Amino acid sequence: MLGHAERVEEEVLAFQRQLAGQEAQLQGMLRLSSSDWFGTFMLAPVLAEFGRRHPLVCVELLTDARLYSLPRREADMVFRIKPFDEPEVISRRLMHIPYGLYGLAGSDQPRLGDGAGSQVITMNIDFSAMPDAVWLKRLLPNATVVHRSNNREVQAQLCSRGAGFAVLPRPLGDVTPNIVAFDLAEPPPGRDTFVGYHRDLRRLARMRELLSMIVEKLAN
Repeated sequence: MLGHAERVEEEVLAFQRQLAGQEAQLQGMLRLSSSDWFGTFMLAPVLAEFGRRHPLVCVELLTDARLYSLPRREADMVFRIKPFDEPEVISRRLMHIPYGLYGLAGSDQPRLGDGAGSQVITMNIDFSAMPDAVWLKRLLPNATVVHRSNNREVQAQLCSRGAGFAVLPRPLGDVTPNIVAFDLAEPPPGRDTFVGYHRDLRRLARMRELLSMIVEKLAN
């Protein structure tokens, strides 16, 4: 019975996607998903402009670590740092985001290859294999980890209050008050951001219009 129910559910979801994909008017709901800092600093300015142009479209932005499902219509458009591998998802690389090592303005630069005496803010244990966390551990192996967080904005705020050095996306770090980027000769690894949506929604006018604006403003 469960197998039959799941197939029925998939048929219903597919029918809903097909109906949504045929909507031509620029009105209705669009649900987006992204990481916290990316939604705040990269998407919010674009969404504000989109809202002024198309006031009948309501954009709902969900920002958390959960991977929302496009086939199940949990989100209409998803932004993430890993490529999409679902066959029913249309995706593209949106942009490359450079990262930098930030610290309180006026701080002494940490010693490259050592880091002894320095305090750092990094990802939580579950995300300790992230490229920037690995880079920080390699270049400043003897630094003291004083804070961990999976939230980049939290890391930036801790850094701006003098809690320690942090590796941050440049679009976030460059606009956070009181901190500056430090050059350790080897820059932290950047990350690519990908955008994806279900192929059944490729003709949805409001989504095509929003995606076009996001690509125009952010893609590189």
